[in-house]
Amino acid sequence: MNKNLVQIQNDFNDFKDFGVASFTINPEHDTPEVLKQYAEKYGITNLNWNLMTGNQAEIYKLANEGFNLYTAQDKDADGGFEHSGNFALIDKKGYLRSRIVNGNPIIFYNGMISESEKVDEEGMSEEISALKVDIKKLLNE
Repeated sequence: MNKNLVQIQNDFNDFKDFGVASFTINPEHDTPEVLKQYAEKYGITNLNWNLMTGNQAEIYKLANEGFNLYTAQDKDADGGFEHSGNFALIDKKGYLRSRIVNGNPIIFYNGMISESEKVDEEGMSEEISALKVDIKKLLNE
C-alpha cells in the first residue's frame, strides 16, 4: 500500500489540490516522531500528505464507520492489527467518491496490488490505475 501511495504521490505532486490522509492504526506506537521517520523511509515528500495519529478508538470509528474501511486489533495478525487494504477517494468538498462499473458503484480501490503487478496470486486485479484516472477527473473539476 505504501509503495502504491508513494507512486500516486509522485504522479500527482505538481497538483496543489492533491493530498493524502493516512491514519495510523497503532497510535500507541506511531508517535509524530515515528511517523516522521516513516515518511522519510517511504519517500513521502508531498506537503499535502498528512500522516495522522490520535485516539485509537476515534481512529477506528472513523475508519469503520466514517469510511466503512475495516480496521481492528487482532492478536493473530501480523503486527497485531488488520485493515482492509483499500483506498477511499475524497473530493474537495469532503465527499466520498465512487465510479460506476457495469451499473454498480465501486466505492473503494484495492491498494494492495501495484499497477506493475496487474494481478495478485488470488486473481484480483490492480485498481491503482483506475484510482489515478479518477484522481485526474477530480483534479479537473
